[in-house]
Amino acid sequence: MSLRSKRLTWVAVLVVVAIALDQALKLYIRTHFQLGEAREVLPFFQLCFIENDGMAFGFGPNLQWFNKIFLTLFRIVVSGGLGWYLWRIAGNAQLRTSYIITVGLVLAGAFGNIIDCVFYGKLFGYETWFYGRVVDMLYFPLWTWPDWLPWLGGRVFFGPVFNVADSYITCGVIALLLFFRKEMDETFRLKVDS
Repeated sequence: MSLRSKRLTWVAVLVVVAIALDQALKLYIRTHFQLGEAREVLPFFQLCFIENDGMAFGFGPNLQWFNKIFLTLFRIVVSGGLGWYLWRIAGNAQLRTSYIITVGLVLAGAFGNIIDCVFYGKLFGYETWFYGRVVDMLYFPLWTWPDWLPWLGGRVFFGPVFNVADSYITCGVIALLLFFRKEMDETFRLKVDS
């Protein structure tokens, strides 16, 4: 088995398992929680069912019809480009396998959220294909700023609600920036094995 085949097999397994975990939790939350319901797991961690039309961590505006389809199609195109990039670099022996797997993790996160956008609207009967909302559920209100700090009063530190796919993307991108600068520099100069 060639290096490319081995790496692509590892990435394929990673992507499938990561998407399955993401979707399993999203479907559980979607079918066992009411929209807006929160349940405390630990004092600093809650499962909280929300949906968002925008980007990761709920960033981005509430999207209108055209913008929503554009965002969904944009995600698909970018994920396709990332998949092509993985295919191109998988056979390059100068690149660490951990780099290939980290890029695969980002791809898994992107696909996890694409599934929500493409299928959930139709599957759960609130919209048509490509107009679904992304299910978010992980909430870590680590602490609230004290009221005596008027410029921070009542604000929760780390308030976004996010999902597992968002975590894959965020952790993957942070790892790429911290640990894989050399590999990114090399591949972006098109020194890849075709």
